[in-house]
Parts: sequence; C-alpha cells; structure tokens
Amino acid sequence: METLVNLYHDHIKVLQTRAQQVLARFELDAMLIHSGELLTVFLDDHTYPFKVNPQFKAWLPVTSVPHCWLWIDGVNKPKLWFYSPVDYWHKVEPLPQSFWTSEMEIVALRNADDINQLLPAQRQNVAYIGPVPERASQIGIKSASVNPQGVIDFLHYHRAYKTDYELYCMRQAQKSAVTGHRAAKEAFLSGMSEFDINVAYLSATGHRDIDVPYGNIVALNEHASILHYTQLDHLPPEQSRSFLLDAGTEYNGYAADLTRTYAAHGDSEFAQLIKDMNSEELALIGTMKAGVRYTEYHQQMHQRLARLLVKHQLIKGLSEEAIVANDLTGPFMPHGIGHPLGLQVHDVAGFMQDDSGTHLAAPRQYPWLRCTRIMEPRMVVTIEPGLYFIDSLLAPWREGKFSQHFDWGRIDALKPYGGIRIEDNIVIHPHSVENMTRDLKLA
Repeated sequence: METLVNLYHDHIKVLQTRAQQVLARFELDAMLIHSGELLTVFLDDHTYPFKVNPQFKAWLPVTSVPHCWLWIDGVNKPKLWFYSPVDYWHKVEPLPQSFWTSEMEIVALRNADDINQLLPAQRQNVAYIGPVPERASQIGIKSASVNPQGVIDFLHYHRAYKTDYELYCMRQAQKSAVTGHRAAKEAFLSGMSEFDINVAYLSATGHRDIDVPYGNIVALNEHASILHYTQLDHLPPEQSRSFLLDAGTEYNGYAADLTRTYAAHGDSEFAQLIKDMNSEELALIGTMKAGVRYTEYHQQMHQRLARLLVKHQLIKGLSEEAIVANDLTGPFMPHGIGHPLGLQVHDVAGFMQDDSGTHLAAPRQYPWLRCTRIMEPRMVVTIEPGLYFIDSLLAPWREGKFSQHFDWGRIDALKPYGGIRIEDNIVIHPHSVENMTRDLKLA
C-alpha cells in the first residue's frame, strides 16, 4: 500500500503540472471536472449502466459514482465533492478512505442539486469538463467554457504519457485479464458454449458484464470472422474448430485489452497458421522502439502477413512486395495493427501530433488505423494483427484481375475457422519495450 501511495502522490504532481500549464495557456482559473450522471432509458424507469467521465478518473480511482465534482486549480489540493446521499433504495458509497484520499480535499455531497451552493462563487473563468453541458449552464458556467476544445486537446494529448501509477494499474489489469483468458481457454477445450465461456471468464476475473472495459468477444468457429462479435450463443457448436477471445479487465479505471486464438486440434492447418501468426506478432514487437511512427508497424505487419499468405499457399504467383503493393493483404486484415490504451480501451489522441491538437490522419490505404503518433517513452499501445476469412471482403477479389493468385480452395477450407487475432499490450521505454501480456506467460 505504501508503494501505491507514493506512486499516486507522484501521479497527482504530474497532473497538477499539466493543469497549471493548460490553465495558463487558456487563461483559466480552474477546471471543474464532472464524473457524470445516470442516463434514464427512454420511456422507462431504470438507467443505463454508469460509465464515468474518463477525464475524471484520470485524477482518482472513483469509477462508479455519478454526481461527483472535482475542482482543479493546479495550485491547491484538488477538491472533490463526493456524492453520498441518504438512500434506502440503493447502496450508497461512503466517503472514501483509501491510498489516494490524502491527496484530495473531500466533501460529502448529500443532494446532487446542492452543488450549486457548494462550489466557489467565482465561476466566470472556469472550464467545465464533463458529459452534461446543461448542468454546466445551471451552475453558471458559460457555454464557451464547456469542454473547450483547446483544453480537451491538451489533456488528451498528454494522457498518452503514462505515469508510474498508471503503468502499475495497467499491469494489475493485465493480471486479472490473463486469469480470465486462461479460464476461458479451459472452458473452450472442455466444449462449452460461447455464453458459458464468457461466464467462466467473468467468474475468474471477478467482473460483471458491465464492469469490463468493452463487450467481451467470445467467438467460436466462423464467428471469429466477425470482428466485434458479441452474440454469445447459448449452445456449443456441433463441431468445435476454433476459438477467438478478445477480452479485458479494468483496474482503478485503467484497461487491459488482450486477444488470443486457439485451434481445437493442434495438428490442423489452422493451428499452424495460428503458430506462425504468433511468431510474426512477436517478431514485429521485437522491432518496436521509441522514435518510430506507429504507422510503420502497421505497414510492416502487412509485409509479414504477405509472408504468411505465401507460406500457407493462400496466395500464389506473386512476390510478397507485389502482394502488399496491390493490397492483397487488405481483405485478410481489415483493421489497424492496434491503438493507444489507457483510461479507455481505444484511448484518445492517437492522431494528435502536438498538444494543440494537430491531426495526422491514417494512411489512405489503411483508413482504420487508430494511431499515427511517433512512439515515445511511457506510451502504451496494443499490437493485434489479424488474419480473417470474411466473405464480403473476399468476394470482390474472386472476380478481380488478381483472382487467379488466390487459392480459393484453401481459403474456403479455412472459412469455417473464422480467423485469427493475437493481441498484446506494449509499453514503450527509452531503450526497450515491455510486453505486459507476455510477461505474464499468456501463450
């Protein structure tokens, strides 16, 4: 606990420095960061699961309490109005007492509407950062100061550089996610359905469906060709061929995002394809270093994918260079090599080139890539190559001028397996990279 206290203390110092900088740049007195509010289902009497404002949980690990407010002026101790009403219908969170609370001035907020009377009287030069603009208006903050773009850009850009506290939280998230992945693999090998595999994962991680950072992708057989498959069939398939699991967890609001693919039979062509993809993914990570633009790793993976397609005779009669140049790898990997990771699974500022928000779009050939930044120390990204057999993407190539170079018989034989994705979470250091996932021996 003492180590965590120290890590968090240093984390707050970094955030306070950033706050001083952004407030000075935009001539503001303070930021008022709102945790958010519950959203009621249309024409109903219950609410959607609460998701906290990520700019709020950047400061403190309060991720499940709406109606909280954080006053940041960059100089004084951050002041937290913590929502703790009198309520016999729901469990009320008591005023927190934890490793982080000594860094905050904490005041109980018994009634959500009382915040207007409790806030400092001078709010003319305060930026509201949060998801409910009408609430900002009600407490006297002018519309121009609601989520001002320059402030948001600055905060987003610097979130890419993780503090030691944030890296600690992300490593902890890896541990629970790896535990879940191992349980899910065992459930798959025992013949369970997608629904029951998901239950096994959640039971092992101690999460509910609404607690995981994104909907778990639990895909058997051809379902693995649907990139964001979340249907969860209740019955196991008649024949089990393959299993793709893309699932993560959170720790103090920080996400892990891991993917593995398994074959039901280790001697199949698909099993060998997984093995070779795994080798190429690790080899690509082995080339990563600070100072290189992320797009280069995406392009490198397409070269590696061309090698796999040739090796497994899925494409014939073309060089690897020609395969990439003519985008024959495109229908097999229709997504980016990965994305920034942190407080959000697809973390912010992947395209920002500076803290003024200068935008560099993804290359035209690869529009789905989520990051174009130069890799720098303390950045965390995912590396997740894929190789899929998707009818809608392959169909145009069956009639195109390169059709004769595809071995459609071999491709059709692999379609019932769906596809492959392997994903690790990587920290960039000054002279090395850290594979948080492989460090925990997740095969």
